[in-house]
Amino acid sequence: MEELFWEYLPLIMFTFVFALLLLGYPVAFTIGGVAMFFGLLGFGLDFFNLMPIRIWGTMTNFSLLAVPLFIYMGVMLEKSGLAEELLETMSLVFAKVKGGLAMSVVFVGALMGASTGIVGATVVTMGLLSVPTMLRRNYNVALTTGTVAASGTLGQIIPPSIVLVLLGDIMSVPIGDLFIGAVIPGFILVILYMVYIFIISSIKPHWAPPIPQEELDEISTKQLYLKVIKALIPPVTLMITVLGSIFAGIASPTEAASVGAVGATILTALHKRLTFQVLKDVMETTTNLTCMVFIILVGATTLGLVFRGLDGDTLIRNLILSLPFGKWGILFIVMSIIFIAGFFLDFIEITFIHVPVLAPIMIHLGVDPLWLGVLIAVNLQTSFLTPPFGFSLFYLKGVCPDSVKTIDIYRGIVPFVVIQIIGILIIALFPETVTWLPEVLSR
Repeated sequence: MEELFWEYLPLIMFTFVFALLLLGYPVAFTIGGVAMFFGLLGFGLDFFNLMPIRIWGTMTNFSLLAVPLFIYMGVMLEKSGLAEELLETMSLVFAKVKGGLAMSVVFVGALMGASTGIVGATVVTMGLLSVPTMLRRNYNVALTTGTVAASGTLGQIIPPSIVLVLLGDIMSVPIGDLFIGAVIPGFILVILYMVYIFIISSIKPHWAPPIPQEELDEISTKQLYLKVIKALIPPVTLMITVLGSIFAGIASPTEAASVGAVGATILTALHKRLTFQVLKDVMETTTNLTCMVFIILVGATTLGLVFRGLDGDTLIRNLILSLPFGKWGILFIVMSIIFIAGFFLDFIEITFIHVPVLAPIMIHLGVDPLWLGVLIAVNLQTSFLTPPFGFSLFYLKGVCPDSVKTIDIYRGIVPFVVIQIIGILIIALFPETVTWLPEVLSR
């Protein structure tokens, strides 16, 4: 009995972590505290000789410097007023298409995601700007909330994305390659969202009424072109500067993040929104979010050290590899575990707790780590949308009018979660969607 206890001690530790998180204890201290308790139980006081070295190695990782820089860039862009101008312009561009206003929200969400990489900032900004407008134009409440929540999470997969930076570090995959590999899957999701909106608007036209013709007559074609150019140039320039420098091999993701941070500050200044108070608020928010990420990272590093020290990785690998399903069956199980965990845990928790355990098993089976990393990123994006703890749903509810109920948001998000699953299946069945672009650019 005692032998079984020590053999399954890593699984007992994981059960404790999961149970405490579900009970609402703070993530960082739960992970770190449970890890230290089981570390002392398994190794005694010698555990404290190992832990500082591992934590120091994490904190001095140059690649992770991209995290606070991308957070700063995203928060600063939220203050710049770019989203407001973009949404107003793109709604006129898509005006004659069925569901045009909802499509414009998806388009702007994708652009903001590619400019910021921060889901919370994008969802809040899009919610404040587009939900009242769509409801005022008699859009169906569920379609409105689902579109805004799903569009806001596109920043999770479209680079530069914080989750891709973290996955690259954990899975030892070049972050630049992950950024390049995620481009096509990101566009696949955008297209799938727009196709769904077009279909539902065709079947139920009263869900997405068109913009009245008299409003369109007020602006000439030339004026519209000028508005589009003016609205698109700033975010597209920033995207090209940040992502282009990575794709061209001129800058590392960390160096490109610093360029993006400076660029976002300049854009905010050009929009005459840069004040001392705005700069102070951006820096405070950046510091808070960065501290949260890195405290969780330290706790997860400690958990990983204990888990491997107790041979937990060997135990999990043997358990999963003993399943009679083959590589594809095991991939399905791994993706299902991450998907189900997304109903209860934040993407950061899943990234730091589940991925270090499950990803090596798939890589051991011969799976391309680049493809696997992007597949996991798309799966993690779904965690923002799945109730009861989908963070995008909380962000959106916080900025919606009182007339929008929580059940409306849950109902609206269901079709988009299904679309996410279809997106995961497409990427799983056609790995070239991830690997083709990096191969072309590497030549």
